[in-house]
Amino acid sequence: MIEAEGNRLRHVANGQLKTDPAAPLARSLAHLADQLDALLADRCPHAAAVEEVFVNTNPQSTLKLGQARGVAIMTAARSGIDVGEYAPTLVKKAVVGTGKADKAQVHAMVARLLPGATIAGPDAADALAVAITHAHHLASRRAGITR
Repeated sequence: MIEAEGNRLRHVANGQLKTDPAAPLARSLAHLADQLDALLADRCPHAAAVEEVFVNTNPQSTLKLGQARGVAIMTAARSGIDVGEYAPTLVKKAVVGTGKADKAQVHAMVARLLPGATIAGPDAADALAVAITHAHHLASRRAGITR
């Protein structure tokens, strides 16, 4: 989570929501929705963003990721929050300057854009990069700039 005021960004929080990998998929998705509901109630964000699904080498992983992403979108929408969706290459380009950036480059730029933030790993850095991309997109839209 970040806070954006104009072009200023401030780190609020980051981390991971975890489910039991041994639990049935339906129970894991319900647990994810419960965790997201609690997070949204606690933090009251004004906006949310997710990365578009990318095709993994493992089709099962891609399908599970898509289902978890659907839970995230539905949970935010049910709370009345609009959700932005961004392609991984667009996120990398927005944060690093190139759509071909690797995870280490994304992590480094997120740390630079959010000084003082302790980032809970590469997945958290990716999530913060999506949030930064969304904040920039919303600021551009308010300024009347089209991308």
